[in-house]
Amino acid sequence: MITTGIILGLTLFVFAVGKSPVFRIDRAGAAIIGATATIAAGALSFDQAAQAIDHRTLVLLFSMMIISANLKLGGFFEKTGDFLLRAASSRRQLLMVIVMMSGLLSALCINDIVCLLLTPIVLTVCRRSGAPPLPHLLGVAMASNIGSAATLVGNPQNILIASISGMSFISYFLMAAPVAVVSLFVTYIVIAFIFRKHLEGRLEHGETESTEYNSYVVGKSLLALTLVLTGFLLSLDMAVTASIGAAYLLITRRVSPNRVYESVDFNLLVIFTGLFVIVGGVEHTGLMKWLIGKSPFIDFGNLAVFGAATVVLSNIFSNVPAVMLLKYFMPQQSSDVWWTALAIFSTIAGNLTITGSIANLIVAEIAKGERIRIGFWDYFKAGFPLTVVVSALSMLILWQIS
Repeated sequence: MITTGIILGLTLFVFAVGKSPVFRIDRAGAAIIGATATIAAGALSFDQAAQAIDHRTLVLLFSMMIISANLKLGGFFEKTGDFLLRAASSRRQLLMVIVMMSGLLSALCINDIVCLLLTPIVLTVCRRSGAPPLPHLLGVAMASNIGSAATLVGNPQNILIASISGMSFISYFLMAAPVAVVSLFVTYIVIAFIFRKHLEGRLEHGETESTEYNSYVVGKSLLALTLVLTGFLLSLDMAVTASIGAAYLLITRRVSPNRVYESVDFNLLVIFTGLFVIVGGVEHTGLMKWLIGKSPFIDFGNLAVFGAATVVLSNIFSNVPAVMLLKYFMPQQSSDVWWTALAIFSTIAGNLTITGSIANLIVAEIAKGERIRIGFWDYFKAGFPLTVVVSALSMLILWQIS
């Protein structure tokens, strides 16, 4: 118990900081080292470690990355951005379009990928139209977090919850979508109010630079995505359905497989695999039961307490590790509402600080390359009120459902 606790603690420390303060170890490296140490310490045998890995989650996550990668290579995100951004005539309208576009796309594709592709488009539009980039970049990041909460395939932690909870795609969507839709409007209102002076005036022009677009690849990818989502709605096996869609897209003479694999976040898959082993070791040694027994003062059976704990832990350790830990604190009578709460709160927690989600960091790093700095306070002054308001709103809606 002590050994696995130390391994878990050190791994989560690296996840919280982002890297080791001594060695050049990133999150993926920490997951590999922690998993290896768990097996070497005897907490799990190699076979037990292999069984602790939720392969269905990895297959689902990898398959959705393949589908998103094909959309990217076809130029779908750029074309969609060009089309929608031309509809804006003022800075406020541009912010509204960006928020809704980022939220919608993140509900269908993994939000990290949406931010990776949408951020350069927004930077180009802001540069050519004279609009201030900061509020619009915050709109991309925050709306991607909010929008991804609408479905079980919008972000990595939701994909994990889909696998371990057994929830149907449609039952989750019916509960989470109203929260996400309302929260997207709240996102716009909060950012527009805080940056109201920056958003006064009209756009000089909304034209963007021309981009390469392959209608065949986009059409095939959209067909695969539509069929996969239809399979989810029909309660077919999500991992199998997504893998069939990914396999269909890999049967092609137009797209090089290596270009597709370049857009797959293999680091994230490694992180998932390592965390499964580490958390499996913690569970096998009985440490998790011991921790639960030592925290009777925390009423995890209270939905408000559970939601607050999810927001806090998600910001300390990041979303995915927090979900892996909090699943053990779910009430025994946990229903779909509780799993929905875990998915929603672990996702909206990403809007509290700039380090709250990988999507935020992607936007910040791309902006940094264009010499646009998004500081901690720049993000927090909008992220804090947004997280508080959306958390309270989500709690009210979930209480009504339960």
